[in-house]
Amino acid sequence: MTTIDPRSEEVLSEIDAGPMTDIDPHSPGGLDEMPPERRFGEFRRFLKTQPLGVVALVIIVGFLAVALFAPWIAPYDPVAQDRRSLLIGPESGHWFGTDLLGRDVLSRIIHGARISLYVGTVTTVLSFVLGGSLGTLAGYVGGKVDAAVQAMIDALLCIPPLVLALFIVALLGQSVRNVVIALTILSVPRMARIARGEMQRIRSLDYIESTTALGGGALRIMALHGIPNMLPSLIVVSTLGFGNAIVAEAALSFLGLGVPPPNPSWGLMLSDGASYFEIAPWLVIFPGVAISLVVLAFNLFGDTLRDFLDPKLVR
Repeated sequence: MTTIDPRSEEVLSEIDAGPMTDIDPHSPGGLDEMPPERRFGEFRRFLKTQPLGVVALVIIVGFLAVALFAPWIAPYDPVAQDRRSLLIGPESGHWFGTDLLGRDVLSRIIHGARISLYVGTVTTVLSFVLGGSLGTLAGYVGGKVDAAVQAMIDALLCIPPLVLALFIVALLGQSVRNVVIALTILSVPRMARIARGEMQRIRSLDYIESTTALGGGALRIMALHGIPNMLPSLIVVSTLGFGNAIVAEAALSFLGLGVPPPNPSWGLMLSDGASYFEIAPWLVIFPGVAISLVVLAFNLFGDTLRDFLDPKLVR
């Protein structure tokens, strides 16, 4: 039987505390170990070096503000119908015009941001937790567990995403909750694959092997070293996935299998306005611009965040 040196616990504590060298903000887990003033300095450097990221961040903050304060910002009830104001073009009383039922388009776009925010947030959080956990476990344990997780990932990824989402929503029924379930199932494989690759890389590092040799348990290594060190990669993937979730929700609603009417979904607004594009183009233009602007902002922010966290990338 191997005898463990009583000092190993002290050594493990030192390893868990991290190296006694200057912190590299771009190293895995470096941002987590920095004091608050260093983090603020890195944020200011991001603002100076990533102008596109700043523009995207401003749009994202505006989107969040509109979604959170929609009941106080929207000038009208988004589902209230006015038969005397059918298909009115943009004017002072209705800045974005009205739809075929007399509902204010601006109010529906503002409230539609709440649905997009809800779907994007819940889908991203669930895929982050489920996919990150599966990938971390598979990457560290390996063997049959890794093979099983990989088989599940490959099985889901081999099906076209839109087809799989349509099948799930058609099976479960049309509701916001079921849209979130379908999009989470689509997002988990990608997150799990990233987490698995990162965990395999981290596990091969010298200090992880030293921790294992000194008696560090699997849960301890995954919790203290694996998850913190892969956070930058998972955050970037989550940022990009947020925009993908908004597009997917809009696509499902456009096809009639997403958010049920009369809820003000951007995709549903596009679907309703498509037939009236020639006589009322504002029904398609304004929701389309909202979707494009928000998704572009999340994609730009994800790209600039990836460049900032990984300076080795050459553009």
